[in-house]
Amino acid sequence: MSRPLARFTGLRHSFKGRKALLGISAEIQPGIITGLVGPDGAGKTTLLRLLAGLLRPEAGQVEVMGFDMLRNAAAAHPFIGYMPQRFGLYEDLSVAENLDLFADLHGLDRDTRAVRTERLLHFTGLTRFTARLAGQLSGGMKQKLGLACALLARPRLLLLDEPSVGVDPASRRELWAIVAAMLDEGRADGMGVVWATAYQDEAARCGRVLLLHQGALLADAPPETFLAPLQGRVFRLDAQAATRRAAAQRAGADKAVLDAVVEGAAIRIVLQRDAAVPDAAALGGTALRPAAPRFEDGFLDAIAAKEPQTNAPFLAPPARPASAQPAIEVAGLVRRFGDFTAVDHVSFTVAPGEIFGLLGPNGAGKSTTFRMLCGLLRPSAGSARVAGQDLLQAPAEARARIGYMAQRFSLYAELSARENLRFFARVYGLDRAQRELAIAQAFDRFELREVADTVSGDLPLGVKQRLALAAALLHGPDILFLDEPTSGVDPLARRAFWRRIGALADAGVAVLVTSHFMDEAEYCDRLAIVNAGRLIATGTPAELRERARSAELPDPTLEDAFIALVGQVPPERLAA
Repeated sequence: MSRPLARFTGLRHSFKGRKALLGISAEIQPGIITGLVGPDGAGKTTLLRLLAGLLRPEAGQVEVMGFDMLRNAAAAHPFIGYMPQRFGLYEDLSVAENLDLFADLHGLDRDTRAVRTERLLHFTGLTRFTARLAGQLSGGMKQKLGLACALLARPRLLLLDEPSVGVDPASRRELWAIVAAMLDEGRADGMGVVWATAYQDEAARCGRVLLLHQGALLADAPPETFLAPLQGRVFRLDAQAATRRAAAQRAGADKAVLDAVVEGAAIRIVLQRDAAVPDAAALGGTALRPAAPRFEDGFLDAIAAKEPQTNAPFLAPPARPASAQPAIEVAGLVRRFGDFTAVDHVSFTVAPGEIFGLLGPNGAGKSTTFRMLCGLLRPSAGSARVAGQDLLQAPAEARARIGYMAQRFSLYAELSARENLRFFARVYGLDRAQRELAIAQAFDRFELREVADTVSGDLPLGVKQRLALAAALLHGPDILFLDEPTSGVDPLARRAFWRRIGALADAGVAVLVTSHFMDEAEYCDRLAIVNAGRLIATGTPAELRERARSAELPDPTLEDAFIALVGQVPPERLAA
């Protein structure tokens, strides 16, 4: 075996008394992509920062390229490329200026930087955008620019901290292709990559996977190793479309079931270890058919072996009276910014109790549509009614009927969970008695009592997500807007989140959600795909997959369907 690029032994680290890493040991080999996975707070970012020399461990040793990172980190730095989780470039500089700045930092001469910049611009598809400010790029283009900057010095060890979070499926595939191509080029020089990811399909493509959980290393093995214990334990449960959420909840509550998630018209079932195969009817379905295991199944199985999971149903609010009136009515909605049309005559309706997914590439117009429907942005043309209220005529009344959860944590990081909930309860106009009741219910429904007096900025990402959702629901809204709510969240937290959303929908709350996770788009009753500001496809997840079916894609996934349908938009429309 070739010499490892990095080695860490007995690595320990903590923050403010909270243990982040518990004496872990492993090696990073050249020539492969090493996947770094684990639930929120597992220690992934801490490990990457220690490898990059940005932190000093409390105990243990870290070596990179043979250099001791405690004694001589500066000698290793020229061999390391690091792309942090948050966009770390200068938004007021252009693409070309950002690349020049990073070339200066790495001391590249004029000829070398010219050759490498041209090559990376070609790889990332940014050649036509060198004059555009980084802050004006779409999410996917920002990530490509960050990757190009990290690759400028041709590092031997490339560290990527969840580079595809918040990126649409097509751009995510492009990012993976870029890294794989650069690794192939650098393999002769002994290049290696560590890729921390919340996407389990990405982990499945890696040459090796490190699975972290609560600071401990649970597994260090090739991805296929995670699948071996799943043989004969994965099934698809057929269920009626109208009852699939209820069937998933019923199946998930069965003691024999480890995991139950909605997958189109069926429920994907993973059984507990050594559990007998249950009867389909007992799980709320009509038939149980074997299915091939996926890496995510192995991830959940490995975590469950360490920490048993609960599929307990969410304590939902009281059901709302049935209504035939649409919860959301959008007709010919347009929004222009100068000469640029961000949303171009979009129309759709959402019924009470329906989960409606709004999908599209980065920069397609999803967030602009959201901002208009929340009353934060005035439409240039068209009409929008929310809970029976016209957003143009009565915006305040309409906003009082909706809850909104932003993509990024939008609460006050310096306030405790309790203080945040009290603040937002006042904003929603709840009197003192209503505030105390609503906050008490939020603590119970979202399992927040143990962190009630913890500063929000110190909470793990999954708990922050629960707190943000609790705040959005304090006033009992009829409609809930979710803008990429699970971006960067691990599979365990995503499942718990969607159990809550399903219970809310069953209680009559209309949900409008954007997401780049195509597996969670399966939870939606209907989907709409927008591109270049225009609505290009609507239907159930099954209907959209059927539209993408072809000789090349005989059994398309929802991600395949998304990419195929987006790719059908003529280039002249995208340039409009």
